[in-house]
Amino acid sequence: MPKDFTYEEATKLLKDFGYSEVPTGKTGGSRVRFLNKQFPEYPIKFHKPHPENRLKPYVLAIIKTTLIDCGLIDD
Repeated sequence: MPKDFTYEEATKLLKDFGYSEVPTGKTGGSRVRFLNKQFPEYPIKFHKPHPENRLKPYVLAIIKTTLIDCGLIDD
């Protein structure tokens, strides 16, 4: 797992796997949610990193686990 993976890199990666960012509501704040129309039961939700732009290791684990659960990547 990379230690310097940015939010922008995660957004691009998820887009490449068919995910798109969707609104979380009026007061979503830093919360973001990504959905894939083929796998609506597997949303990816986390908080945007701040003040730095690097994702925390647990967020990368959430992304990886979800992509594995969908069968989009191997373990």
